[in-house]
Amino acid sequence: MSRPMSWRVWLPFAIIGGFLILIIALAWMLFSRVESSVSPDPVSIANASLSNMQEQNRLTVFSASYNATVTTTLTRLGLLARKTLIMPGSVRYELDLAKLGADDVRWDARNNTLYVEMPAIEIARPEVHIDRIQTYDDGGILMALTDAEDVLDQANRKKGVEELAKQAQNPVQVRLAREAARRAVRHNFAVPLQAAGVEAKIDAFFPYERSRYKERWDYSRPIREVLAEQQKKREEAQ
Repeated sequence: MSRPMSWRVWLPFAIIGGFLILIIALAWMLFSRVESSVSPDPVSIANASLSNMQEQNRLTVFSASYNATVTTTLTRLGLLARKTLIMPGSVRYELDLAKLGADDVRWDARNNTLYVEMPAIEIARPEVHIDRIQTYDDGGILMALTDAEDVLDQANRKKGVEELAKQAQNPVQVRLAREAARRAVRHNFAVPLQAAGVEAKIDAFFPYERSRYKERWDYSRPIREVLAEQQKKREEAQ
């Protein structure tokens, strides 16, 4: 009598317990799916940031002003003419973001770091401030009798632009431009991640620095590869 009674007493508890376990399991599965759908994915965010940057095409990261002083001398008919030109101008330092591809952006999940290999800085053609050009000449007779002045002006303008471009290659200015580019790229990737509540480091570097990042580059994964893997898992789960 005691055994049937014991079975009858515990049976409802066993049914209720099994039902509770089933509910907990279903709730856990639902919560996991919802959590995965709403949790910010740093790789997807980085990919969206990359697309936005590529749409910008060229990004001016730095600009500088220079002054070129050049002199040209011309001799004709035993006469000499000389003209000096002072040419102010500015130069833009740019990043061609169209060259920044998905394979240049890698995610290292071990240390929550996004590595970005930026394209090399490009120096735009100097923009001459024509209204501020100054000229000084010597040789009025030759310039009055011939086209010497036009010849000197053309030569000086060409040499002036070349001098501005040469000054723009100054290592100090190029270094400043590279640092400005780093800050711009880090900012463009960091802001969307921070807005989504993702704490991640952004490490941006140039091709000439690649050797310093070889080990990290080998361990990290291209975001294109990570996204493809995520898509495959979603398809298999459906």
